[in-house]
Amino acid sequence: QSELRESGGGSVQAGGTLRLSCVYSRRSFRNYACGWFRQAPGKEREFVAALDRDSFIINYADNVKGRFTISKDMGKNTVDLQMNNLTPEDTAVYYCAVPRGSHAYTEARDYDSWGRGTLVTVSS
Repeated sequence: QSELRESGGGSVQAGGTLRLSCVYSRRSFRNYACGWFRQAPGKEREFVAALDRDSFIINYADNVKGRFTISKDMGKNTVDLQMNNLTPEDTAVYYCAVPRGSHAYTEARDYDSWGRGTLVTVSS
């Protein structure tokens, strides 16, 4: 059973917002970097956003930059992905992941712990 669990997915209309959260069971996100990836139907998994362990370095995919924000909420021990101005192209299953190292990695191969995903559907 995965120690990472995503929540917050759902169905929204284009232009809408969603906030995804990732919980890491029995561990503190204070000690880990984290990334969000997504996989649309028929497509490969792609990088969305990541922050390093200390939240000093944050990386975004070009197609979400300016619309999505990744952040840690240490009060809730979550890593959140605020998604604004959603488009149908954002429709996908969204996964949070924790890497082996402490950087804001953009490649899936650098991550070894994955959640099961949460579905985001954006209608036009």
